[in-house]
Amino acid sequence: MGKITAVLLGAGMRGTYAYASYALKHPDEIQFVAVAEPDKVKREYFCKTHSIPEDMCFERWEQLLEKPRLADALLICTQDKMHYEPAIKALEKGYHLLVEKPMSPDPLECIKMGELAKEKERVFLVCHVLRYTDFFSTIKNMLDEGRIGKLISIQHNENVAYWHQAHSFVRGNWRNSDETSPMILAKCCHDMDIMAWLAGGKCIKVSSFGSLTHFKKENAPKGAPERCLDGCPVSDECIYYAPRQYLTENTGWPTAAICTDMSIEGRTRALKEGPYGRCVYYCDNNVVDHQVVNLAFDNEVTAAFTMCAFTKDCTRTIKLMGTKGEIRGHMEKKEIEIIDFASGENEKIILQNAREGHGGGDIKIMKEFVRLVQSDGREKGLTSADLSVQSHIMAFAAEKSRLTGSVVEIDEYMNELTR
Repeated sequence: MGKITAVLLGAGMRGTYAYASYALKHPDEIQFVAVAEPDKVKREYFCKTHSIPEDMCFERWEQLLEKPRLADALLICTQDKMHYEPAIKALEKGYHLLVEKPMSPDPLECIKMGELAKEKERVFLVCHVLRYTDFFSTIKNMLDEGRIGKLISIQHNENVAYWHQAHSFVRGNWRNSDETSPMILAKCCHDMDIMAWLAGGKCIKVSSFGSLTHFKKENAPKGAPERCLDGCPVSDECIYYAPRQYLTENTGWPTAAICTDMSIEGRTRALKEGPYGRCVYYCDNNVVDHQVVNLAFDNEVTAAFTMCAFTKDCTRTIKLMGTKGEIRGHMEKKEIEIIDFASGENEKIILQNAREGHGGGDIKIMKEFVRLVQSDGREKGLTSADLSVQSHIMAFAAEKSRLTGSVVEIDEYMNELTR
C-alpha cells in the first residue's frame, strides 16, 4: 500500500496540530478525507486546510461512523470519555486506529479495546508519544546495550509546572476526574508507560499517595472574586492572574486553547465568559496537584514516580540506577548523562533540538502509524493497544491505592475487574 487515507474525530489542538498536520508536510504519505468536530470554527478550519469537501465534514462522530468505511485509518482525538464507543465502532468497520491517550477512563474499556484490535487484526496505536522521542529511545538503547549493567531502580519526575497545572488541570478540560480522568491517568499514563517500557518487566505491585492541596477555595486570597477580571485585589502579585497568562503577545499554546478568536478583544471576552478566566481557587477541579507512586516489577526492578504541580519548569527528569552505572536525564534540556562505576567516566549527551511537539514524539508516532497502516496491520507498533493496556492498568491501580491507602496487587486487581 502506498499513500493512505484517514479521517479525524476531534479537530482540537492535538488532532489538528499534533497529528493531522503531518499530512500537510507529507502529502505523499497520508491524506485526510473526512472530519467530525462539533465546533463549527474548528471544523471549517480543518476542512479548508485539508481540502475536505463539505459533505465529508460532520458535526458529530456518530454521523461519520454511520457511513460505510471512508478511509484506511481513523484518528480519535476527542475527550477521554469519548474514545471507547467510536473506537469499537471503527474497529468493527475495519479502520486502523490512532487513539489519543488515555485509551479510556474505564479500565474494562481499555482491556476490551485491546482485545478487539487483536481480534480484528487492526493497527491500534495509543499516543504514548514519549516512546518515540530521541530522549527516551536513547535511554532505552543504553539499557538494552547493558551500559549500566542490570537495571535495579528508576526515579522519575513529572514536573508539571505551576502554570500548566492551572491551565489544564484547574481551569481546563482535565480539571475534574468525574468528567474526564484522574490526574495519574490523564497526565501521567505517559509516565507509567515509559517506566514499564524502561523497566522491561511486568508491574506486580503499586502504592500511591497524593491529594489536591492548594487549588481550593480555602486558599483563595482575601476578597478574591470568582473571576480574575472582576476586580481582583491581588492581581499584581498573583502568579495565576489570567490576563498575565493569556493577554500577552504570545498566542501559541496554551493561549490558543482558550478560544478561536486570538484578538485581544476575543481573548478578553473568553476570560470574562469562559473557564480560563476563573480564579484558580474557585474552579470545579478535583484532580490532585501532587502524587507519588511506587512500583514493583516481576524482574525485581523498582520505580518511584513523583508528579508535582509546583515547579517552574515543565519537563521530565529521570535517574536509572544499575549494577554497573547510572543514567541521568533532563528532557527539556535534552541532556543525558551516563556514569560508569568501574572507570569513573561521565559521558554527557546533548540531543539535537526537536521542533515538533513532545520532543519530536508527535511527528514520529504519525510516521510509524502511516508505516503500520501501509503494512495493513501485519506489524506490531511500539505503543500498540495490548502493550498500552499494562500502563493504563498501572495508573488505575495507583489511583485505587491513593484512594484506599492500600498496596494494590496487579493480578488481584485484574481479577476483580474481569470476574
